[in-house]
Amino acid sequence: MRNLKVFMSYNGTRYNGYQSQPCGNTVQDVVESRASRLLNQPVSINGCSRTDAGVHAKQFCFNFHMDETVSTIGCDAFVKAMNAMLPPDIAILSCEEVSEDFHARFDTRGKEYLYIINNGKTRDVFSENLALHYPYPLDVERMNKAAELLVGTHDFAAFCKAEAKQHLKSTVRTVHDFHIEREGENVKFYISGDGFLHNMVRILVGTMIYVNENKRSEQDIIRSLETGEREAAGKTLPPCGLYLNKVFY
Repeated sequence: MRNLKVFMSYNGTRYNGYQSQPCGNTVQDVVESRASRLLNQPVSINGCSRTDAGVHAKQFCFNFHMDETVSTIGCDAFVKAMNAMLPPDIAILSCEEVSEDFHARFDTRGKEYLYIINNGKTRDVFSENLALHYPYPLDVERMNKAAELLVGTHDFAAFCKAEAKQHLKSTVRTVHDFHIEREGENVKFYISGDGFLHNMVRILVGTMIYVNENKRSEQDIIRSLETGEREAAGKTLPPCGLYLNKVFY
């Protein structure tokens, strides 16, 4: 058996998230169906993450095992053939053969997420579903100061979707970096860490928006980490501006 490690990118606008589910129309469903057809064998991929409906990925990793007696396709040929078969909102970036025990999810050392806010006064119709439009002033310096409080190892229970916490052994995570940059009319929030809770990134960025609007203070952020109270943090922003930006191995 061969084990292939593959990187892809996708626009998640029209999908019900990455992971296969009963309602169908997921990125995993599409990739598995095309790969199965190409390789003439059932393909089941292991994804590095479970992005929600409407969330995008600039760099997403998956791996799968294939029977080389059925197909001897090389990695370069796999990339070219898959890109010819996939819809235009999913692209295979690279492929390499790895050891049989490599697993795209369990072997990750960390991930970086990116959230993009279009801060122009007028909505940019060309970034619809690719960025959140927010036409009010954003104080990047102030938000960066507040974001520093969230760097480190903390209990992020206040930054997790309530229903998801019931199934977790721990809500402690380590955020390695959280900083905000302005690029023209776009304000970009970069967050990297060893792992993330359900909706964690969208709530972290939503908390920065509340800080910007004077709805939350630095003391509220400290309280949210100490108590796990969801109301001490900020709102959950829509998925349209969220990207899985990098995966580290």
